[in-house]
Amino acid sequence: MKTFQSIFFLFAIVLSAANAFTITDSQMGSSFVISQRASDAPRTASPTRTGVSSLHMGGPAKFGIFSPAVYASKIVLGTPRLNKIRGKGISIHSSTIGDFTKWVGAGHMRTKLIKLAKVNGNELGFLV
Repeated sequence: MKTFQSIFFLFAIVLSAANAFTITDSQMGSSFVISQRASDAPRTASPTRTGVSSLHMGGPAKFGIFSPAVYASKIVLGTPRLNKIRGKGISIHSSTIGDFTKWVGAGHMRTKLIKLAKVNGNELGFLV
């Protein structure tokens, strides 16, 4: 059983890494450069959210390429154990993003990158 889980986990990592660098129509170029340009439009002050509540998304999760694997994991592992593993993975990923942004010197981008990771995870079907 442990061997099957290890093989499944490695397969999921390899598959996600292979799809991570593909360019789609919505990803033509770097959004970082565009986001750093000064805009002519006046900015309005909006309340900034802090903490966990700012990372919550509304609506049901999308069905993506990894959704069948998540459903199979729910059956094999059970929902509580899957949520524990999923939480640990999200925690490791968030800390890695934090370490990377600190190393690069772009600590102000940490929250944006974590939100982007959550949106990507939803589109790929990890959050069903």
